[in-house]
Amino acid sequence: MALGTVQDKVVVITGAGSGIGRALALRAASGGARIALSDWNPAGLAETARAVEQTGARVETAVVDVSDRGAVQTWAADVVTSFGGVDLVVNNAGVSATGDFVDLSYDDIDWILGINLNGVIHGSKEFLPHLIASGNGALVNISSLFGLVSMPGQSAYNATKYAVRGLTEAIREEMLVAGHPVTVTCVHPGGIRTGIARHGRKADNIKADEVDELFEQKLARMSPAKAAQIILDGALAGKARVLVGADAHAIHHFARLTGSRYQDVVARVARRVLPD
Repeated sequence: MALGTVQDKVVVITGAGSGIGRALALRAASGGARIALSDWNPAGLAETARAVEQTGARVETAVVDVSDRGAVQTWAADVVTSFGGVDLVVNNAGVSATGDFVDLSYDDIDWILGINLNGVIHGSKEFLPHLIASGNGALVNISSLFGLVSMPGQSAYNATKYAVRGLTEAIREEMLVAGHPVTVTCVHPGGIRTGIARHGRKADNIKADEVDELFEQKLARMSPAKAAQIILDGALAGKARVLVGADAHAIHHFARLTGSRYQDVVARVARRVLPD
């Protein structure tokens, strides 16, 4: 059975210091939820907490690096002790690493794998037993449009987001097989106006300002608040997959229609559109 509402529910969100995470926290708080938030950035996390407090919701925060398994384990235990349980978990924390695969360093690749993939694994692994125990829980993992189609210059990001999709869909199947009372939702946002590109890493040969301008001026069309509404509505309805944005819908359907040939079309377009 789908969760249906966040009223009086305990909602856990990673990467809540900005962007979609902050917007999700505010939307859940406005719906009457009790909120547990984490982020690696203390200043951003504190700003989100102040905004949530203004809604009158109870909120607790922890500075957590989701790539650190022990840190996530400790945080999850603290949340359950403090709130008495967990009803909805959103593994939202994510970063970007832009550059052709041959130009990315191993350090860049390890960094993005640690946050985008291991962070979701840690959050899912630590909170899932508590979602099962709740009797009606919901797990939401944020993948990307780039977890449905691949893009040049985003090989490492694609790898993490495809992996999040596979992990999440398998967990959903396992919940169904076992009859556990947990809905599992994989979210695929398109271009959302967040700082993920500007604050991400770039290969040494990348013109960072041009890449950031392309994302922020031409690709990131939806506000985090609108994205949060779509994500939360889909999660509360228990949807298996949520596409966020017209671009996500259009490109996903285009790829389905063209099959693997979409890669050839993307490559031709990229030669004309992407910065050198």
